[in-house]
Amino acid sequence: MSDVGSSATNTSLNSLMTRLRAGAPGGFPGLLALLLLLVTGFSVAVPGFASVGTLQSFMQQLPLLGLLSLAMVVPLITGGLNLAIIATTNQCVLLMVFVMRTLLPADPGGGTVLGVVLVAMLAGAALCLVVGLVTGALVAYTGVHPILVTLGTKSLIDGISIFLTRGQAQSGLPAEFARAGNAALFGVPVGFLVLIACGLLVGIVLRRTPFGISCTMIGSNVEATRYSAIDTRRVLVGVYTMSSLMCFVAALVSLAIFNSASADYAQSYLLVTILAAVLGGVDPFGGFGKVSGLMIALAILQVISSGFNQFGLSPYLTAAIWGLVLIAVMTVQTIRPHLGSLRRAR
Repeated sequence: MSDVGSSATNTSLNSLMTRLRAGAPGGFPGLLALLLLLVTGFSVAVPGFASVGTLQSFMQQLPLLGLLSLAMVVPLITGGLNLAIIATTNQCVLLMVFVMRTLLPADPGGGTVLGVVLVAMLAGAALCLVVGLVTGALVAYTGVHPILVTLGTKSLIDGISIFLTRGQAQSGLPAEFARAGNAALFGVPVGFLVLIACGLLVGIVLRRTPFGISCTMIGSNVEATRYSAIDTRRVLVGVYTMSSLMCFVAALVSLAIFNSASADYAQSYLLVTILAAVLGGVDPFGGFGKVSGLMIALAILQVISSGFNQFGLSPYLTAAIWGLVLIAVMTVQTIRPHLGSLRRAR
């Protein structure tokens, strides 16, 4: 390796280690403190907030947003973005509904239903895999910014979905699917358990595998990463494929929640996934991010939403508060380095 390559590699590794030692903006303890403060405040201000019913509602509402946020956080760590996660999820659900409605007979038996559901799931997984591979290849091999690539992918997928369905919701699923999707284990919804399992899996992949370390290095310094004998193009294809496959899991949860499919479902979640990631300590320019921080940030946003709902406030106000939080977090992240420089200068 040349001297230039060695120097660039050392720069990339040093930058990565500095970010890892620094931790997430605001810090994990700070996020936990904010969560506890919000729970305590709403418990005092809202009668009945601290109840089993609120906890059950929390666990039922969080999985879809959480899985979509996991789909967003993987490209964010590389300095990219995937604006097509909602469109991919909705089209995956539409395809699975179409397969089930087409293949199920009028009076199916239990074994027939299970077989058709498995075929539908395979079709949905294949669709997400193709979308991820194509998106990743476009990002990796064309050099076009991921925002433009995924914006184009989003528009294409949404256009196809709306054209094929005429914008109408599609229903008529077997009752067995809805019952399985809304089942609970020891009082904990299955969807919430799926979110926890996926969060642990993504966290391990990003923190403990060569692929995950490569993602962080690309987000820190993509040019230096190339000099370290890492195939950045192959990693980027893997990043967007992983993101799209997480959309498949989100599609299963969405289908269980709504028991129908539409190109319009969960469209408002797109910016919230970015908010959750940034609030959880993911660097929007890439190079740092922890799934643990993302999970706490999701809990914070859901507590705010639940508290405002029990206050009787408009959900539009909740969206405004979320936007204000995103602006505040980005402002703090921007001015924090300058404040540190001023302190050192003094």
